[in-house]
Amino acid sequence: MRTADWTSTVSVLDRVSAVFDAFGDDDEGLGVSELARRAKLPKSTVSRLATALVAERFLERDGDRLYLGLRLFELAQNVERPRTLRRVALPVMTELRDATGLSTSLAVLDGTDVVSIAAVRGAAVVLPLVRIGDRLPAHATAAGKALLAHAAPARLDARIAAGLTPRTSRTIVEPDELRRCLAEARRLGYASEEGECAVERVCVASAVLAPGGTPLAAIAVAGPASALLPDRVGPAVRSAASAIARRLATATE
Repeated sequence: MRTADWTSTVSVLDRVSAVFDAFGDDDEGLGVSELARRAKLPKSTVSRLATALVAERFLERDGDRLYLGLRLFELAQNVERPRTLRRVALPVMTELRDATGLSTSLAVLDGTDVVSIAAVRGAAVVLPLVRIGDRLPAHATAAGKALLAHAAPARLDARIAAGLTPRTSRTIVEPDELRRCLAEARRLGYASEEGECAVERVCVASAVLAPGGTPLAAIAVAGPASALLPDRVGPAVRSAASAIARRLATATE
């Protein structure tokens, strides 16, 4: 619960959050004075924040009234996609975990990195565990390579331009070698990495493709080198990616 004197210790982010929280479902728009009253912030502070938020399209101004802006709704759409992917993919991930005994994860490409958006822990535990929200360089992970293999060439160019920094002594750091690896991933329908991201961890991943071939996400399995042979697990991971793609097509019809 915010009190009248809470503003002395809060950050700018807290203040922006307070402004957004002040809007209700039924508001037709708020003036600065009412917005300040609801947010429990000085009017001068809200006025400055509103000017900046309008400039960035987080708020819209019509006369003396402010409304939630279009950019917030655009960002909400970006959040919805991972939520739909998780909902559709989790049953398939669980089936793959049960069939292989390996931990499974789902990741999306974000700039030059991959971000984990779902994970199911398996019996064959290998450290470090993949956790939701983990961000890793795409060139060093099986999921990242599976996605880059089907992404627009500009994505790969951006990853190379950002530098192929090694995470272990086995990480691919040469652009030509990475390109060869991605070509092989396209041919097989899955990518693998053995100790390239974490020592003694092996991963196999396959891209979930939209009907036009655009990569939406990658499903991956991970385990210790003693428990995961890419050639044996790869076809199952590829089938799981196809199953998620089919479910997604049905869910979005």
